[in-house]
Amino acid sequence: MDPDFLNAFTQPSTLDRFLTEDAIAKGEKRKLIKPSSSNNPKLEELKLFLTEWINRTLKEEHIVVRSLEEDLYDGLVLHHLLENLGSLKLDVDKIALTETKQRQKLSVILEAVTKCLQLEESQLKWSVESILAKDLLSTLHLLVAIAKHFEPTLALPPNVQVETITIETTSKGLKTSNVVESITENKENIEAQSKNDAFDELFSCAPDKLDAVRKLHNVNLALELLAEGGLLHFPVNSEDIVNGDMKAIMRVLYCLYSKYRPKEA
Repeated sequence: MDPDFLNAFTQPSTLDRFLTEDAIAKGEKRKLIKPSSSNNPKLEELKLFLTEWINRTLKEEHIVVRSLEEDLYDGLVLHHLLENLGSLKLDVDKIALTETKQRQKLSVILEAVTKCLQLEESQLKWSVESILAKDLLSTLHLLVAIAKHFEPTLALPPNVQVETITIETTSKGLKTSNVVESITENKENIEAQSKNDAFDELFSCAPDKLDAVRKLHNVNLALELLAEGGLLHFPVNSEDIVNGDMKAIMRVLYCLYSKYRPKEA
């Protein structure tokens, strides 16, 4: 048996969780953060960052979070957070005292998150059961997704990765597998995204504005500026550009290429 599987049960929180739960059903998988990653400085930094972010966001509601696992599992904090960040009105009670009510509440909340973030079922890295079970990995994935959607400029700690162990029951007994899982993006990807120019933003975030760019007067202005700058050497009809005439477009591209093509050594 994988020694990491045995080591995992030396952690009190993990041991208590498995002792109070039913045996893992056949074919079921459970993923845990390995003990070797539990004290990862980057992981601790992310936990502290998210805790302070939640407390700052919900300061006026006098909500104080001290533990992400212990304070978010019943849906109360998530309920307030979504209403505050996204002005979402969720048709559930603020306080759910029984496990049945908490499960129902979380189901409504997570369904709203999935819809708001436009995620497919296969993209979800959390579930009602995992949040209710105080699973740290699922809770972190959920909070990071919410933060990135509602506050995209939030400077989340980058490059946060953890080693995980997945436990699965098979006909031959317990099977384990290890993998390194990313919780936040690496710094290089973040910097690359920040370098997107106006055209990248237009095509990815505001495709509905493309029609305005295609208006006849905008193309006229562009062609006039090219001509004044000495970049347009052929007569080009703006209507041909708007209508997607390949010959007209190639003429403009040729003029630009002739001006800015790399010089031969």
